[in-house]
Amino acid sequence: MSSKPIGVFDSGVGGLTVSKEIMELLPHEAIVYLGDTARVPYGSKSPETITRYAFEGLKFLLSMNVKLVVIACNTVSATCLKELQNNSNVPVIGVIEPGARAAVRTTTSKKVGVIGTERTVKSKVYESAIKEIDSEIMILSKACPLFVPLIEEGWLDKEATYLTIAEYLMPLKKEGIDTLVLGCTHYPLLKPSIARVLGEEIKLVDCAKETARIVRETLESMGLLNQGDLPYEEKHKYYVTDNPEKFKEIGERFLNKKIEHIEKVRL
Repeated sequence: MSSKPIGVFDSGVGGLTVSKEIMELLPHEAIVYLGDTARVPYGSKSPETITRYAFEGLKFLLSMNVKLVVIACNTVSATCLKELQNNSNVPVIGVIEPGARAAVRTTTSKKVGVIGTERTVKSKVYESAIKEIDSEIMILSKACPLFVPLIEEGWLDKEATYLTIAEYLMPLKKEGIDTLVLGCTHYPLLKPSIARVLGEEIKLVDCAKETARIVRETLESMGLLNQGDLPYEEKHKYYVTDNPEKFKEIGERFLNKKIEHIEKVRL
């Protein structure tokens, strides 16, 4: 079992930030990544549609004989994580609970900002997860729909990006938050830009990093950490439902590594 890969599912390329953190924290592990690029974005779709897509993604990853599945998509985690966990014979980990835990650990003012897709923000799933741990924390949420296209365009250090960040996030700063949860797996790529706009006094919670830690803890507790190793190009496999060339182009920027094995599949 320990030599089996970890499955990572996302609606597109954003989940590669989670994959990158897993690769860095657990360098011996192999990853099978599935990006549903034919149907991205999920954030504006109905809960029923998101749930159907998510179950199709889970079924595919389980068919690849994975030992654990990471739902590296805030929208899916917010919509149907429990249902996926209840219908899987391997552990299924989302990205929301790890981020919520980290936010509670980090805040001292008990004022936390959460940013994400429209669907994630409307679901109030971070608010529920954080308040379950500490009911005294105030959460201020903001949907930031322009961040994803800016990131995928590679506009990480452009004036337009800084202006967009300020437009979305300065109202949260004025409300006195001391912690900001990056509630979309694309957003870690904007960390330096967000920090430049908000200043160092506001701590950023990177859900990708926190999720990788939970993956390690889970595999350790089950005795499933991989002790062997394979060359990088043989270890990680990527599957998409459309446009592998575009995924490869953007994905290599996300990972800062070559994507060797990529294949288009139908779910």
